[in-house]
Amino acid sequence: MPFWEKNEKTGDVISQAPSDPIARESHDEGIVHDNADHLQRRLGNRQIQLIAIGGSIGTALFVSIGGGLEKGGPGSLFIAYAIYACFLGLVNNCIAEMTILYPVEGGFIRLAGKFVDEAFGFMAGWNFFLYEALLIPFEITALTTVLGFWSDNIPPWSIPIACIVLYGLLNCLAVKAYGEAEFWLSGGKVILIFILFFFTFVTMVGGNPQHDAYGFRNWEHGSAFQEYRSKGSLGRFEGFLAALWSASFCVVGPEYISMVSAEAKRPRTYIKTAFKTVYYRFGLFFIGGALAAGIVCASKNPELVAIVTGTKGGAGTAAASPYVIAMKQMGITGLPDLVNALLVTSIFSAGNTYTYCATRSLHGLAVEGRAPPFFRKTTKNGVPIYCFAFVMLFPCLSFLQVSSGSNKVLTWLVNLITAGGIINYIVMTVTYIFFWRAIKAQGVDRKLLPYCGWFQPYSAYIGLAWMIMIVTCYGYTSFAPWSVDNFFIYYTMVLLAPILFTFWKVFKRTKLQRPMTTDLVWERPA
Repeated sequence: MPFWEKNEKTGDVISQAPSDPIARESHDEGIVHDNADHLQRRLGNRQIQLIAIGGSIGTALFVSIGGGLEKGGPGSLFIAYAIYACFLGLVNNCIAEMTILYPVEGGFIRLAGKFVDEAFGFMAGWNFFLYEALLIPFEITALTTVLGFWSDNIPPWSIPIACIVLYGLLNCLAVKAYGEAEFWLSGGKVILIFILFFFTFVTMVGGNPQHDAYGFRNWEHGSAFQEYRSKGSLGRFEGFLAALWSASFCVVGPEYISMVSAEAKRPRTYIKTAFKTVYYRFGLFFIGGALAAGIVCASKNPELVAIVTGTKGGAGTAAASPYVIAMKQMGITGLPDLVNALLVTSIFSAGNTYTYCATRSLHGLAVEGRAPPFFRKTTKNGVPIYCFAFVMLFPCLSFLQVSSGSNKVLTWLVNLITAGGIINYIVMTVTYIFFWRAIKAQGVDRKLLPYCGWFQPYSAYIGLAWMIMIVTCYGYTSFAPWSVDNFFIYYTMVLLAPILFTFWKVFKRTKLQRPMTTDLVWERPA
């Protein structure tokens, strides 16, 4: 008996197993009416699309991108972002096929435990949770420094308190309240990036106070590819690597769609659309953003160099943005304030997204028995209340900024888990490889699935090899000269991942899933 049949009326593929909740999806509207994990499917299409944008566009695209520009030059920055986005597109191709078929609570985390090994899911879940939770205080601290663009008299303790209260209101009321708030906050990010694109085009053709049509001047006379750390070709290659590491921190997206899939009204339709538009977002926002930043601001602009190298204050604030630097040097008034205001909404939105994802990932761990069982508790509105309460302990780390030198401690904490994001993508590709093996072994026709990824399984293997290379080489600067501190900043999460995997495998005596015995009609445990 085949595992799947295709509904000719709706185009949906449903399991023939009567216990499969996906089979109870409405043939007329595609709405999933029940959710065994007590989360409620209340997010509409427009909310899903903007949440996907909100999760992928953050502080890095507007501010931190300046570091990659200064070290690598505009040419290296553009190529690095384009290459990394293409490889991340391969990862997106993998997780899209699985998530659309299994829109479960916990997203790719639970898929990893189901198709690979329970210990692999344990490692993936805690890696993602720590990655998201520790980014919340980072965004709150960034928000404090961006607000300092207008005034240095803002009490540093006031912003964390305000953010904690607002995140609590937005995430505790109901998922619909979160979705609606994130829709409007993410809309601000889209407005901001199009303003910056428009600013870039208008000024480069002469629409600036100096009437200087500078075009691609910052790319000329060898400026496109800068030397970094070394001289000559090696230096230019290291400059490209620095830009590539910038891209690996900035270009994100598939994980947030996977995490929100369990609360979509029509997951087979809305989540599919969200995953398909990821490729357009990569091209427009990230590759386009890298191109625009390299056009408006010279890589060796004295102010940019001073900020990136730490010889001038302003790093991490709006003043560190290549766009704001360009606006100030052109003598443009008013626009820097507007950009800063939209940066505030962008950063607040990013923190809100991290709060949501950390809460849902912890709840997913509890559902699978990989976290204490009391974390399974949800309110009548479908909010994992105890998970949320635990997650809200992490924003308290932002109070470290009240004391002198605390920002260094917080930056160290964030850098410590940066590799966690890349590990997420490694998890997705490995999970897909195991899923694909099971599909082939059990004779399932992938063309009957709701979404069939292209160029598989080669897409997964190439994406896996690329991400392993990135996470291995990301901290190469800690070896020359050797620095114990920098080594652990870059590689602690890389070392922690196998420790978590081994601990759970030994403790629970888990086994790798075999292709022929993998349960392909699973959607979520009973």
